[in-house]
Amino acid sequence: MLGSGVVFLDGTVVNVALPAIGRDFHAPISTLQWTIDAYLVTLSALILLGGSLGDRYGRRSVFVAGLGGFVAASLLCAIAPTSGLLVAARTVQGVGGALLVPGSLSIISTTFHPDDRGRAIGMWSGLAGVVSAIGPFVGGWLIDTATWRLIFLINVPLAALAGWIALRHVPDTRSHEPGPPDWLGAALVSLGLAGLAYALIERHAGVVAGGIGVAALVAFVLRERRAAHPMLPLRLFRSRQFTGANLTTFAVYGALGGALFLVVLRLQVSLGYSALATGASLVPFTLLMLLLSPAAGQLAQRIGPRIPMTAGPLVASVGLVLFARIGPGSTFLGTVLPAVTVFGLGMTMTVAPLTATVLAAVNDERAGTASGVNNALARLSGLIAVALLPAVAGIGGASLAVGLRHGYATAMWISAGMCAAGAAASFLLVRDKVPVRRGVRPDILLPCNDPLVSR
Repeated sequence: MLGSGVVFLDGTVVNVALPAIGRDFHAPISTLQWTIDAYLVTLSALILLGGSLGDRYGRRSVFVAGLGGFVAASLLCAIAPTSGLLVAARTVQGVGGALLVPGSLSIISTTFHPDDRGRAIGMWSGLAGVVSAIGPFVGGWLIDTATWRLIFLINVPLAALAGWIALRHVPDTRSHEPGPPDWLGAALVSLGLAGLAYALIERHAGVVAGGIGVAALVAFVLRERRAAHPMLPLRLFRSRQFTGANLTTFAVYGALGGALFLVVLRLQVSLGYSALATGASLVPFTLLMLLLSPAAGQLAQRIGPRIPMTAGPLVASVGLVLFARIGPGSTFLGTVLPAVTVFGLGMTMTVAPLTATVLAAVNDERAGTASGVNNALARLSGLIAVALLPAVAGIGGASLAVGLRHGYATAMWISAGMCAAGAAASFLLVRDKVPVRRGVRPDILLPCNDPLVSR
């Protein structure tokens, strides 16, 4: 939970710091987009490899290595003298996160009994959010009273504690994966995502990069279909449950990433919030995740995941519509708090059942890979949303304030539509019980003593 919390903390604090970073480097919105997306490119591309490495060489070992890399990159971010070097350090930070994040969930999946797994994942979803709740207060205070550079140093003591606990108390489980890691696949998907991100953010200047990115991603899919030991076993998607949960992940986390990127800018640029006030205004979201996620995980394990995973994104979409109302003159109690609360309730209903469903659709041997796929799609959707949403909504150009005034509400409505699409995917594809159908390899499903699996 601490290890995941470090990554969640980084996301919340960096978002809050974006206006300060822009002022310090006199940077346009494209630089702020790259501050987020440089991290998401390597995290999305390599998180599959990170899950696979954990399955092969030890989940605890790879988890601890990811913690070390994440801390080292955070130190580089703190001392970066230019925006270009900050973006480069964020790229390295994503590599550490790619090793760290899938290990967190796969450790839980392989060490807890299936009957307890839903509750454990719910506790992971909620308690990892404690760090995220602390982050906006501490980070906002550091930004307002000192410098945004200090926010990257918050990770250091938490990561050190997480590493010590892991080495002392967590078993180092692994599967019996044959063959070497899929390094070529990792290189192709990294090139593909970097090219697409450049094309989406830089637009006219990124046509060639976009073409290279598309070609690399096509080559990645072909590689994974033919590789003896692929980084992304495409047969996992023969499971309807696995596919449905991941489609919901892509839609909902894309809405989350794009919306929060713009909400933070809206609060500070248009409403004049300080960094501390901005962080504090988002804390109810985190507190709801903390308090209610274990119950959401237990409920989904009792009644099945389909209802929570359908209702949750719909509630979140209502919250995003409420976010669209935020503008000059809006009050916190009348506009901001209702939006944050409704959106937080929707995400709380969604995250724990969604995560449990992904992991329940595969056996323990594939836990790291399944976690990596799900996390990769979550980060990839956030990457695309941060890169594309401002352009589609008409936000950008020389004046960020003008762009937000004309395009912010449109962006929130688009995000709400994405959440609704996630609800539709869950309703149509996710089942409360998973039959073992002909054509689906039994070895990618859990044994039938799992409550989500029936004969």
